[in-house]
Amino acid sequence: MGFSQDFVWGVATASYQIEGAAFEDGKGLSVWDMASRKKGFVYQGHNGDVACDHYHRYKEDVALMKGLGVDAYRLSLSWPRILPEGTGRIEERGLDFYDRVIDELLAANITPWVTLFHWDFPLDLYHKGGWMSPDSPKWFADYTAVVVDRLSDRVNHWFTQNEPQCYIGLGLWDGVHAPGDKLRFDEVLLAAHHSMIAHGLSVQTIRARSKSKAIIGAAPVGSVTMPASLQPEDINAARADMFAVNVHTPWINAWWMDPILKGEYPADGLEFFGDMAPKFTDEDLKTMNQPLDFFGVNTYSAKTVKAGADGKPEFVAGLPGEPLTNMDWQVKPECLYWGARFFHERYGLPIIVTENGMAGLDWVSKDGQVHDPQRIDYLHRHIEQLRNAADEGVPVQGYFQWSMLDNFEWAEGYRKRFGLVHVDYQTQKRTPKDSYTWYKEVIATNGANL
Repeated sequence: MGFSQDFVWGVATASYQIEGAAFEDGKGLSVWDMASRKKGFVYQGHNGDVACDHYHRYKEDVALMKGLGVDAYRLSLSWPRILPEGTGRIEERGLDFYDRVIDELLAANITPWVTLFHWDFPLDLYHKGGWMSPDSPKWFADYTAVVVDRLSDRVNHWFTQNEPQCYIGLGLWDGVHAPGDKLRFDEVLLAAHHSMIAHGLSVQTIRARSKSKAIIGAAPVGSVTMPASLQPEDINAARADMFAVNVHTPWINAWWMDPILKGEYPADGLEFFGDMAPKFTDEDLKTMNQPLDFFGVNTYSAKTVKAGADGKPEFVAGLPGEPLTNMDWQVKPECLYWGARFFHERYGLPIIVTENGMAGLDWVSKDGQVHDPQRIDYLHRHIEQLRNAADEGVPVQGYFQWSMLDNFEWAEGYRKRFGLVHVDYQTQKRTPKDSYTWYKEVIATNGANL
């Protein structure tokens, strides 16, 4: 069978990671502009002030995407570039920039898939409480309205938020991402609650105001658990583990996904978190639970479990010397098969892999080329597993490789390279890697060459 004829092949990036121009054309500050200036917060004091200078080089980058042959490009918008204080005053020069990017993409026959929020939260709103504030859902809805009013004549594919587990969990619990806070767990769950209401209001706003038929999803982290074998008991254990709420961590699928996709918090989570769970109303759940058109999921790896003596999931540790990416993430290509399968089983929506890729140790070789055989092998194995899910009847609609360009990898600075295109941050020279050429062939053959 392979992939359907209308399968979407794409690449993804995020505003703060590539745009630069952090203080140009009236842009307000984000929590990342602030946090990257904290001593020791980002590797070697790196920041996103210039990044890939995409703000000035977007035409070159879109030309590279056109050369790659992608159907779609998943980009995010910088909230404080459009609303410098987060609410109220609109910065037209920010909207003008995104106008230009969208028009350039459409001229290249590339469909824009726009993410409204990929972590660059307005600093002024953080100072008013950030996601802890009960006003935050309205802030996000108002921002959504500004964007949709301006872009929806040309954009009809939308993501509300990217990886809330990260901007809430890493940003407010672990304190290793912006804004760098370490809150109590009940506060973390309250911030999560507000961000889910914000998602729901954003979906409502898009549907109410879009000038074209809107296709909407979200892009949470898909934390995948895979079975140690194909025995039914191991598969059942993996499925149970993937959606269980039994540990104090933000890295829980069901806690984030059940409210927005099923209109309920998972019962085991409410019981486990007890008094730490947020107080909520039926109206809150109704707002969160807006109809979505697809299930977007960012997945890079998986953990493995087997059924223990009592049938309950038992973690299976990795073996010494197993393959790891440069993020020290285990290479588990089956994550895309089991992720697509289990998420579709539970939520019933078509699956789009909204991020998947590999951080490598890439540099320009003496021949002027960038040879990245590990990335080719990583992508080959993962896309193959996604195709296996499609072959078994899982409605897999698209795959967005992370990332088009090497970029600012958050707290890791510029030392982790995920791109199909190498960026020399001193000269801003772009060099397509071997994986760019390989992925181009995958797209051209709709995966048949795998």
